[in-house]
Amino acid sequence: MGKRIYVGNISYSTDNDDLKQLFEQYGTVESAEVIMDRTTGRSKGFGFVEMGTDDAARAAIDNLNGKEIGGRSLTVNEAKPRELRGERD
Repeated sequence: MGKRIYVGNISYSTDNDDLKQLFEQYGTVESAEVIMDRTTGRSKGFGFVEMGTDDAARAAIDNLNGKEIGGRSLTVNEAKPRELRGERD
C-alpha cells in the first residue's frame, strides 16, 4: 500500500492546515495539500495527504472514509499514480 492518500468531497473552506490536522491523529503527516483552481484560487474540493508510514495511511483511510466533516461525507482512499496527460494535436 502507498502512503499517498486521495481525499475527496472536502469542504471548500478546508485549507492545507485543516487537512493536516485531520490526518495527524493517525500518524505523521509528511504533506497535506488541498488542490486549488488556478484561475479562481478556490478549492476544487479534493486534496492529497502523504503519511509517514503505510500503517498510518491505512488507519487514516479506515477511519476517515465516509466520515462527515463540515457537512460533507469524505471519500478517502489510496491515491492512484498520476497519469501523464496526452499531448494535444
